[in-house]
Amino acid sequence: MGEVSRLGRKPVIIPQGVKVELFEDGVIKVIGPRGVLEKRLPPLVKVKIDGGQIVVEKAEVQKKLNQKAKAFQGLARALINNMVTGVTQGFTKSLDIVGLGYKAEVKGQEIHLSLGYSHPIVFNLPSDITARTEKGTEQVQVRLILEGIDKELLGQVAANIKRLRPPEPYKGKGIRYTGESILRKAGKSGKGGKK
Repeated sequence: MGEVSRLGRKPVIIPQGVKVELFEDGVIKVIGPRGVLEKRLPPLVKVKIDGGQIVVEKAEVQKKLNQKAKAFQGLARALINNMVTGVTQGFTKSLDIVGLGYKAEVKGQEIHLSLGYSHPIVFNLPSDITARTEKGTEQVQVRLILEGIDKELLGQVAANIKRLRPPEPYKGKGIRYTGESILRKAGKSGKGGKK
């Protein structure tokens, strides 16, 4: 647990062109070239802007809450760091769609998917997330790339898309994260039946 608190104490550098605002109710707002993010920080932490960096400190608490305060300090620092990275560089999540005849097409804020069901699926993207497709490799029919400034929202959208057709264990057909390995099961061999 000591690792979290050490990382939690490390200040987050505010890059040039990024503006940070702190509010009394524990909300932090980060404004950068790629957009604006606003989040409520966890309790038991104090955040302050010191020069060109954001410092997260755990609040003075009773001994029984000390461990929780350390954990929240690490969480708050990670959230702030992700917000700063998001508004400056953004985040990308990549999904592979595997299966003969499986398709994905991006039309504005909608992804039209053919995933082996009797009907096509239309997935509506949140306004903060963009998507594009790339031609896949020999095993991957389509690669779907999602981009956004909010890492948490991006991960949730990717998980929701993956849930539309999770990879099955026999042939590996379905939607998976790029680079994710699927535990495969051996199919039935057909031998040893009744005579």
